[in-house]
Amino acid sequence: MELTDATWTEIADCETDLAVLPVGSTEQHGPHAPLGTDVLTAEAVTDAGLERYDGTVIRAPAIPVGVAEEHRHFAGTMWVSPDTFRAYVRESISSLAHHGFDRVVVVNGHGGNVDALAEITATITRHDDAYAVPFTWFDAVGEHSSEMGHGGPLETALLRHCYPDLVRDDRLEEAREGAATGWGEWVSHANLTVDSVEFTKNGVVGDPTAGDAKRGEALLELASLALERLLEAVADRDISNSG
Repeated sequence: MELTDATWTEIADCETDLAVLPVGSTEQHGPHAPLGTDVLTAEAVTDAGLERYDGTVIRAPAIPVGVAEEHRHFAGTMWVSPDTFRAYVRESISSLAHHGFDRVVVVNGHGGNVDALAEITATITRHDDAYAVPFTWFDAVGEHSSEMGHGGPLETALLRHCYPDLVRDDRLEEAREGAATGWGEWVSHANLTVDSVEFTKNGVVGDPTAGDAKRGEALLELASLALERLLEAVADRDISNSG
């Protein structure tokens, strides 16, 4: 059930304790993909997973700004500090739990959020009246996960399947030509860079031309199946020993 579409009385009558919270980022994704890529993909995977899941789930509105200062040199990028992001996620989940939705899966679409989400969901589970689990869609797509970049083949593919009108096809070659092959500059297992502009001219990592709509369909299938399994596990889990 979509929280934003429902009335408060419908929510009050909803017999479930399970919710999902999509989170993403508003940041550059090269010259070909929209700034909202991470929010859009998180929402697409969330909605596809909920369509598969045989049960009632409260679908909270997405959090659109995340930990993304590494992209600050590219116009339009927004970011908050990790502390602010963790606090916002924690308090959002606390408000869901207040109404009885105390099992929450956080569906994430942005790599910069991963560390903060792992920390805050553990804190929530240990110290709050809720159980929270983070799920990052591009970690759950099998062998495709090894090709995750930034505005690269996976994100471009999922966009071309779910939101084809938002991909600037006439800029794909430009995006490919200016892309980095990997994230950062590594020496002795240490990354010498802090911001993405240091290693990618146009903000892209990976080859976006390798991401077509057919591949996007396969990615959505894999990610939504993984999310369905996770929702089932969270719904069935004994959380009496948590916290």
